[in-house]
Amino acid sequence: MRHVYWIGGGSGAGKSTIARRLAERHGWYVYSADDVMADHARRTDAGQAPFLHAFMAMDMDQRWVERSPETMLETFHWFSGEALGLILQDLALVPRRTPVVVEGFRLLPHLVRPLLTGPGEAVWLLPTPEFRQVAFSSRAAPEGRFTRKTRDPERAEHNIAVRDALFTERLREETGRLGLPALTVDGTMTEEELAERVAEVFRL
Repeated sequence: MRHVYWIGGGSGAGKSTIARRLAERHGWYVYSADDVMADHARRTDAGQAPFLHAFMAMDMDQRWVERSPETMLETFHWFSGEALGLILQDLALVPRRTPVVVEGFRLLPHLVRPLLTGPGEAVWLLPTPEFRQVAFSSRAAPEGRFTRKTRDPERAEHNIAVRDALFTERLREETGRLGLPALTVDGTMTEEELAERVAEVFRL
């Protein structure tokens, strides 16, 4: 894994944007962990990923409306590291001669740390709740959001926002405890400035 760089963090932090910028600048291959979630779900069974398959069995209201944000956090499959091994299987197929930048919220610090061969290989982007709200409101019109498929879209949006804020704080605590680099994303930096900060962490 010496040729792999990791960009984890909370949803809406700009991980994909920063990964693309660095890849274009340095000729890297981009692996988006978010883009392969559906494929990874198909490649698991209930024994390998119990939280994932319990989630798949729920309807939209059970997933997003009827459970508390705290329960959603503790039982969300990707937040528990389920199927991370499939990411590693995918990366093993990428030629080692090409550096790879892996990005996605599924990259949990305690699971990535054993894969690092030295400093400057991983960073986590931690969005403030305010930044995340702005980022997501600009991505899709309200009528296009999946929460519209629930009986209470406003409640679903609230639950997801609280859950993701709790997840980001968990990442902040974990990166601090493990001594891993983390950057707060609050809108005070431009995308280019944030890319430069990540490049500094990667010692580029």
